[in-house]
Formats: sequence, structure tokens, C-alpha cells
Amino acid sequence: MKKFTVTLLIISMLLVSVVVAPTIAAEEAKSPNAANSSNSGPALAQNAVSAVVIDAESGTVIFEKNSHQKLPPASITKVMTMLLVMEAIDQGKLKLTDMVTTSERAASMGGSQIFLEVGEQMTVEEMLKGVAMASGNDASVALAEKLAGTEDQFVAMMNERAAQLGLKNTHFMNSNGLPVENHYSSAYDIAVLSRELMKYELIRSFTGKYQDYLRKDSEKPFWLVNTNKLVRFYDGADGIKTGYTSEAKFCLSASAVRDGMRLIAVVMGAPSTKVRNAEVTQLLDYSFAQYMNYPLIKKGDLIGTLQIEKGMESKVDVIAPQPFSVLVKRGSNTEEIHYELDMDESVKAPVVQGQPIGKLMIYQGDSLMKEYELLAPATIERSSWWKLLKRSTKSLFH
Repeated sequence: MKKFTVTLLIISMLLVSVVVAPTIAAEEAKSPNAANSSNSGPALAQNAVSAVVIDAESGTVIFEKNSHQKLPPASITKVMTMLLVMEAIDQGKLKLTDMVTTSERAASMGGSQIFLEVGEQMTVEEMLKGVAMASGNDASVALAEKLAGTEDQFVAMMNERAAQLGLKNTHFMNSNGLPVENHYSSAYDIAVLSRELMKYELIRSFTGKYQDYLRKDSEKPFWLVNTNKLVRFYDGADGIKTGYTSEAKFCLSASAVRDGMRLIAVVMGAPSTKVRNAEVTQLLDYSFAQYMNYPLIKKGDLIGTLQIEKGMESKVDVIAPQPFSVLVKRGSNTEEIHYELDMDESVKAPVVQGQPIGKLMIYQGDSLMKEYELLAPATIERSSWWKLLKRSTKSLFH
């Protein structure tokens, strides 16, 4: 391991990781409002049981109140349901045009629904609209069964994905959030899920739309009006999901973008729709007013080369998969921002995509702002002795 101190002006030349995943511990400890872990700081979300607002790009916590308390999540459970569907589409396991047949179980769901009938077919795209905009419990189960075969198997996938994301206070028992014992999450965990979901541009075309139709050309067209009114009334809002049960009270995970900065705000246990929307609005307004993203690296930038010892490939170029920025207080002296990179200069094959290869620490002066784990950008198998011999021989003549 070799440590480098890199200034802002030369970071794009020396940074050598493509996948950057913030550790949860760092998120909580290094947030710009660390004092809020004890519910101090600005008077926000006073009527909600719990709340959090994070910067979607870095995952930095800006404000939190009881953010790790286990609570019934109601229909914001569907954030995970939509995430698994979007990941399946991204991986080619599902297509938007695939037909989904409504089972008797799916059609029997109560609460919010799009009134699917047994045997009725809709596309994955139409079902997603029903989940994202109308919070359809029936559509959620239909999609779960389409992807996993049974809702029980889908729930197992939900809990497995929650574990992969490091969610410590989440356990699912169904795909839609209808009340059931041992089904819980936290505001922070929902924010992490929401951050993952909003990485998919496609989902925003559903979560960010205020109204649409299902069965538009049929005898029974169904008018969809988004249960999240912020997408119509809050500047920059494009999601994500509302929730309500008598046990959970009023919940909302919201997303909004201004000046290139995306925020995720989650409120759980608010006493009414009006209070829920007002408190999320306050969280967003406060965060946009107080903080900004300072850009570092553009998406698509060549940011380095990882050397591979005894691999099928001797090196792999790493390209920034997304723009990278750091969250700072407005008016901060950005000239003091610098980096310390602690990572392997080379990695011995076999290399598994996503394996840790070091850490990146971001400082403002002497204060640690952010710590990231650096992950291998690709899987590289170990080379055969014959290929290694040929490579060595070739190098003698060049």
C-alpha cells in the first residue's frame, strides 16, 4: 500500500478507482451536520417520528432525527420493490414490454390499488406506473410474482438486497408495505434505498410524473394521479414514494434536484398529509439553501489504470461511471479541499469486480469530510503460464 496526497488540481490524473462506495459508518460520522445524530441543530421535522435528508451523489447526511429507529414503512416499502424491478431491467432479466399476468393473490390485495382483475395482463411498464404513481398494492405483488415466481421468494430477494446495501434496521415481510408483524425499516435505510433507485433515469419518468392513464384505450380507462403531490408543487421534485397506514402514519421519501444537486428527504410517522409534505419541503429548502455540490470529476473521464499481476489482462483502464463531487457548506473555502489515497499500486490476479483495493479520504484543511472504499473495476482471471511466458518474451523485444 502506498499513500498519496493529491490536490484538487491533479486529482483526475491520479485517482485510480472506478467504483466508489461510501461506508455507512463514514456516512454517519462524517456528515456536515454530525451533531444532528442526537437530534440537535435546526428545528426541522418536529412533528415526525423520524427524518433524514442526504445528498444523493455522495450519500452524506445533512440532517437526521431518529433516523435509525425501526418503524413500519407502509408503502415506501415499494421503493425496494421498484429497485429490484429496475435492477432486473438493467440486467436484462425483464423488459418494459414483458407482459405481467395478475394472479388471484395479487388481485386480492386491499388498500391502494389499480383494481387489477384475476388474469388481467399489463406490461411491466404499466405495472411500474401503477406502483410509482398510484401506490398499487396489487401491481406490486404482480411484479414480485413476475420477477421471482412467488411473493415470498421476492421478499427473500428484498431482504438479501437490503443486507448487500448494509441496511441495519430493515426487514421486509411483503412487497407492498401492508401491515404485518416484523416488517420494518428506518428513515436512513429508506434514504439509502431511494438513492439507489434514483440512479435509474427511467424510474424518474414514473415517479416524477403527476398524472397518466392505464387501460387508456379500453372501455375502463384508469386515471392515475401521483400520490406524491410534491412532484407538481415543489420545484425540482421528481419522486419518490408516499406511504400511510394507521400504524405507520404518514410517510414520504422525496427526491428533488436543483443546480445539479439531488437531495433525498425521508419523513416517517407524520400526523397528516399536510404536515408530512410541509416537513419534507422544509428539509429540502434548508438543505438547498445551506449546501452545494463542488464538482470534482466528470462522468466518462479516464481517471487511471489499474495494474494487474499475472492476469489475463495486465492492466485495465478505469472510467468514472458518474460525476463525483463533494458536499460543502455554501461559502466554504474549496481551495482547502485535498485528498489522501491509500491503495494498492497493483493487484494480483484473480481479481473479482467489486473487491476492495484501498481507500480514498477527502479533507477540507485538516478535517476529514468523507471516506470512500475503493473497489476493483472489473473481474480479471489469472492468466495461464503459457500466456505469461509469451508476454514476458514479447516484452524483451520492445
